[in-house]
Amino acid sequence: MTEEDPILARLDREEKNNSLKTVMWALAVVAVALALALAYIWSSKSKLVSELDAEKQDLTEQLGALQSDYASLSSDYEAINSQLDSSREEVAQLIERVKKTQATDRAQIRKYEKELGTLRSIMRNYIVQIDSLNTLNHKLTADAAAARREAETSRRANAELTQQVQSLTGQVAAGSVIKARGLSIAAYSAGDKVTDRSSRVIRMLTTLSLVENDLAPKGPVRVYIRVKDPQGILLTNSTQTTFTYGGEAMVASASREVDYEGKEVELSIYLNDIGSYTKGTYTVEAYTEQSFLGTAETYLR
Repeated sequence: MTEEDPILARLDREEKNNSLKTVMWALAVVAVALALALAYIWSSKSKLVSELDAEKQDLTEQLGALQSDYASLSSDYEAINSQLDSSREEVAQLIERVKKTQATDRAQIRKYEKELGTLRSIMRNYIVQIDSLNTLNHKLTADAAAARREAETSRRANAELTQQVQSLTGQVAAGSVIKARGLSIAAYSAGDKVTDRSSRVIRMLTTLSLVENDLAPKGPVRVYIRVKDPQGILLTNSTQTTFTYGGEAMVASASREVDYEGKEVELSIYLNDIGSYTKGTYTVEAYTEQSFLGTAETYLR
């Protein structure tokens, strides 16, 4: 057997050692690179997870604010209130789904964000509807108040006008009533002379004038007289008549009809055929069926 050359053997060992060192250094570099890569990946993942957690938290806060906004909305209209209740329920359900979803489920989080946008848009539409309806309601309320004020003004004006008409009607009615003046009563004897001796009286004469009145109705007017003795007993004979005054039927001692054309008319009414007269004061009342013309008296001794 040949002996191994020591120098060659040493060189061979050194070469092997160098190769081993080279491999070790290469492995060390790879290990460091892997460690750095793992550290970068871990850092990036941690950062991403933090960002996703922040996005989920932000989404949750936005949904909470939206829920408060929906809670503050109110309307006087039943249909809108029903829709609001439905949308409030959708917001509450979405908040629960977000809470149960992992922040890393980016696809689901993005879907929830879109739903948030839709619910916000719906809320804006509610606000526009409520504002429009409130504006319309305020206008209608104002119009109704104005109409009530106008109606009240018209009612007062009508009441005043009615009162004026009634007043004028009353004035016209009062002005159209026939009046009399110069009413008197006297006793006459058989010689057709005025007397105050009760034992000589055979008839009484009432005289008066219907005064001029252009407003009074024109045509025949009957004047009635009621003569009473000192005891207040109505004097009547076979020619007595009745008339109505103020809705009450009354007995007249005598009457006479004249043609009244709005001008002054003088007339006399006799009362005959009374059996006897006594001492005292005799009174006469004169009427038409529309008015009381007056009273007068005479004394017999």
